[in-house]
Formats: sequence, C-alpha cells, structure tokens
Amino acid sequence: MKMDNNGVGLEKLTAHGSKEAMVQNMKDAGCSQETIECCMTYLDCGKETELLERLSNHREGLLHKVHEGEKQIGCLDYLVYQIDRSRSENEI
Repeated sequence: MKMDNNGVGLEKLTAHGSKEAMVQNMKDAGCSQETIECCMTYLDCGKETELLERLSNHREGLLHKVHEGEKQIGCLDYLVYQIDRSRSENEI
C-alpha cells in the first residue's frame, strides 16, 4: 500500500479492521509473538516498507516449509509405489 498525498497509507489499513484483527490474522498465519510485536511497532511508527518486508520474510519461510512437505510426500508416494509394485510382482 502506498502512502497517498495525505500520508495516511497505514492509517487506512487499520481503518478497515482493528489492530486486534491484524494481530489475530498474523497469529493465524503462524507468526511468532516477536514477529507480531515487531510488525505492530512498524505499523505504529508508519514504517510500511519494514512491515511489508517482515511479513514477506514470514511468507517465504512458510512457503519453504510447504516445499519441504511436498518433497516428503513425494518420497512417501515413491515408497508406497515401490511396495505396491513389489507386492504385484510377487503375486504373479
């Protein structure tokens, strides 16, 4: 969100939902208490760039975990495939 000529970019953000709702959203997104406190400080100080950077870093961490999970699922799928294939060969 860019600052408009009146300098109320972040104020508009909090106008659409309370700070409590923002905190809950960050909790739901898995943010640590430290990250939440840091983001709220950035919000209160009008440090939009730093706020967005901190949230982006958290998002990147979550995405990394998703990719790790996908790799683990792929490994399990391959193991199940090998076991099923072995069982099918033994039945013939």
